[in-house]
Amino acid sequence: MSFLRGFVRNRGALVGAVVLLVVVAAAAAAPLLYPSSPWRMVSRPFLAPLALDRFPLGTDALGRDVASGLLHGARVSLLIGLVSTAVALLIGVPLGAASGYFGGLVDDVCMRFTELFQTVPSFALAVVLVAILQPSIASVVLAIAIVSWPPVARLVRGEVLSLRSRDYVQAAVTVGQRTSRVILVQVLPNTLGPIIVMASLMIATAILLESSLSFLGLGDPNLMSWGYMVGAGRTRLIDAWWISFFPGLAILLTVLALNLVGEGLSDAFNPRLAREGRR
Repeated sequence: MSFLRGFVRNRGALVGAVVLLVVVAAAAAAPLLYPSSPWRMVSRPFLAPLALDRFPLGTDALGRDVASGLLHGARVSLLIGLVSTAVALLIGVPLGAASGYFGGLVDDVCMRFTELFQTVPSFALAVVLVAILQPSIASVVLAIAIVSWPPVARLVRGEVLSLRSRDYVQAAVTVGQRTSRVILVQVLPNTLGPIIVMASLMIATAILLESSLSFLGLGDPNLMSWGYMVGAGRTRLIDAWWISFFPGLAILLTVLALNLVGEGLSDAFNPRLAREGRR
């Protein structure tokens, strides 16, 4: 209950949660509202928004329905954001936990390996990886995950370093629990708060990265995405602004919502703020 009170107290987080729910609902409803392919040409090109009731957001340069592309693109962008974040967590959490718990040589090796990835700009590395692997949803997810896991590893390492000397951890070691059990049962559950907050922010960053890659033509050519739609309309911003405007607005609102939710989660997991709220 204290967690919910801390989250609800942040009005920005509530607004972000509502916006995020709307985006998820729109993505889920895409096959029902627009069962045909978003690549299908349905009318004449450059049809302005509300010119016809059937196409409330207009059509693009090839006569494709912008609203259909927007809803189907939401599915792709959210899927890539969630899956790439999950993969990054699967890499970063175990590495950070091992580094923080064992220390010494293990810590040095893990952190030098992490720093190796952090020396290269994230976006540049993602572009190179997708170009090498050939653009596809799998290569985009892998590239985003590879550039996203180092901050996770460093965060988990710092949390584990502060937890490994706690009394309940030392008690578990004293009674003979296996190291793996100590890490999984005693240590990692107490790092979930910061990890969940970071994960929400990572999903937002992943959506931005995927949009940037698709804008450059490095997205999956078989899947409609917001970044592709923005890139497809960038040469007609003056006379056909809606082609890029609506997917760009969707990216802005979704990323902003995820950041607001992340701030709300941070406040909710912060015990100091929770105590202040009860006073």
